Amino acid sequence: MPLVPPARTALTGQRSLTLPPPFRLVVLREVGDAFAHACAHAGELGAGTLVFVGRFDLAEFAVVLEPDQPLAVARLAFYAGMVALGDALAAGAPPEKPITIEWPDAIAVDRGLVGGGRLAWPDGCAESAVPDWLVFGAMIRTVAPSRTAAQAYPTATALAEEGFDDASAELLAERFARYLMAAINRWQESGFAPLAREYSTKLMPDSRSRYAIADNGGLLVALPGGPTERRSLVSALRTHSWLDPTGSGPRLEWPPPPRRARR
Repeated sequence: MPLVPPARTALTGQRSLTLPPPFRLVVLREVGDAFAHACAHAGELGAGTLVFVGRFDLAEFAVVLEPDQPLAVARLAFYAGMVALGDALAAGAPPEKPITIEWPDAIAVDRGLVGGGRLAWPDGCAESAVPDWLVFGAMIRTVAPSRTAAQAYPTATALAEEGFDDASAELLAERFARYLMAAINRWQESGFAPLAREYSTKLMPDSRSRYAIADNGGLLVALPGGPTERRSLVSALRTHSWLDPTGSGPRLEWPPPPRRARR
């Protein structure tokens, strides 16, 4: 990503949001959609722009990237975004609180869904062409809609429910920006394989299978006593298991098995 000046922007009624270079901040009102806005205006916003929506119950942000490689390779930036999102959550989580990824894009805390990430690129861009932009977006539920909802949907949770030291959307966005730069730097310096291994360690464990990420970003699932199953990243990114159909936030109902009962 080309470098741009660092940004410090005060949000009305909230503490300031400070991002490291090369990020530049754009803040939308609560009714805004960070991912849609970043995709619609990626060309004019430019690389390093982080679009942030100031909501009290949800951390919602999206970052614009300008790759210099063909789409088939540039798309692997999705894994840098997911690693950064997982690391940003882990930095504020209580000790030994498990934070896992359900491939490719859902994030869980102690097996309860909190949100996820997604990636977009220009429509019609060929796999062999360099896309003008990529947008990685994330939504993480910081506060449960209500105590009733928290009890009614045991496979969903929120950062405040899980005892995070600071469940604010601002702090999570700041941490994500720093971890994203670190992940991209590791990718550029050491290639994709170390990043893929790091992502693999965050996958939700399954005692029956072993997971790995292929060079093209697909998931390799080694089943006991059987052949290795291959799953396409391109196909998986077309839908989002974690996102409510209305697009308003993470689902309250989620496919994985119920987590432990709340105390």
